[in-house]
Amino acid sequence: MFSGSWTSESAANFVLNEAKNVGDAVASARLFNEVQDEICRLQPFDGPAEQVFLYLCAGFCVREPEDPTGTGQGAPASLQLAFIVPITTIMAKRLFNLVNKEELKQRMLESSVERTTLSFYQYHQIENPALFRDQLYAILEQVQVYGRIYVAHEGVNGQISVPTAQFEDFKAALFSVPFLQGIRLNIAVDDDGHSFFKLTVKVREKIVADGLDDSSFDVTKRGHHLSAREVNELMSKPETIVVDMRNHYESEVGYFRHAIRPDVETFREALPLVENLLQADKDKDIIMYCTGGIRCEKASAYYLHRGFKNVFMIDGGIIEYARQCAAEGLPNQFVGKNFVFDERLGERISEDIVSHCHQCGTPCDHHLNCANTACHLLFIQCEACAARYHHCCSSQCADFIQLPAEQQESLRHSSNPPSFNGSKFGKGRYKAFHPDHQLVMD
Repeated sequence: MFSGSWTSESAANFVLNEAKNVGDAVASARLFNEVQDEICRLQPFDGPAEQVFLYLCAGFCVREPEDPTGTGQGAPASLQLAFIVPITTIMAKRLFNLVNKEELKQRMLESSVERTTLSFYQYHQIENPALFRDQLYAILEQVQVYGRIYVAHEGVNGQISVPTAQFEDFKAALFSVPFLQGIRLNIAVDDDGHSFFKLTVKVREKIVADGLDDSSFDVTKRGHHLSAREVNELMSKPETIVVDMRNHYESEVGYFRHAIRPDVETFREALPLVENLLQADKDKDIIMYCTGGIRCEKASAYYLHRGFKNVFMIDGGIIEYARQCAAEGLPNQFVGKNFVFDERLGERISEDIVSHCHQCGTPCDHHLNCANTACHLLFIQCEACAARYHHCCSSQCADFIQLPAEQQESLRHSSNPPSFNGSKFGKGRYKAFHPDHQLVMD
């Protein structure tokens, strides 16, 4: 380490040399440019090089004053340590998983390690999502986190599982990021520990695809958050409107009684549809809900901007509502299953079965993806149909998966590949028992 004041060139050269120590020339060049640009933006900065280096390698800046050097003079208002992962740790590792998907699944199923499934999100301005993504992956991998996390300029959204024995270590790692410190962790209410089999952290344009122009309205002015007790009280009033902001295949297996359930496949579709449905009810109390709350954060801000007066959202979504009802002995107004986007595909909230097998029509709420990976259709299937069709959506798919793997691959890439239900229907749209669809499964 060197000491004293430094320039953008000397700082970047230092990082370049450090990077070369782990033999990654490509990353070295990238870091040289990024650190030099950052130093130029932050100059003048006078402090111990060791501390400055770590601050720069953290790669995340927010607009709050800080005094990282301990000199009492403060640092530029744009510089604040988010969390520190030594640069050699990041660069010496592959920040993604290369193991075969099926092998990872098998490892998870055979593992005796007890795991806890949870979700979290936080809207916050991130200046460098790509670098933040790498550092988040590095610190979470160290505590054996599996799951799927999206990072964008607007914040972070994650659904993960953690070894139960390392839960406190995980919290310490996650909360080392200042803007994530103390955020609510939505613990799954029905968990077998087999929700995820690897860690994936992706940079996206948005942490939830909503199709909105965030610059056109105040995204921080959101609806009022309701506890489970407050939800039940407000729902008991006859004039209250309850809206499900999830997709049709989610609400098919579980919902709040008397809720409006839009027939949509994406959150982007739901926003304008719900607005049009409720044009005459802008002065009424409107409760919105979703799985964990993240979609309603943005939706409530949008509807307030569009002139709705009394917009409420269930704090923590269905997951937190169910937890509070169980903890406080409250009546649970949610019936059926809560659809989740992991290997479980659902967690039971009540014993009610409110949906039907998409093949024979018997009461059932078990989602799965067609066992034919060339189809992969999401649908609901009972045990009898699962046995008959080998966990496939049709006899065509069931017959296809009996072929040798080489023949399947050859057919899929031929000039006239077979057409399966997965390419014909959206998620949850395939219902063979429905007479309007006129489908033949055999």
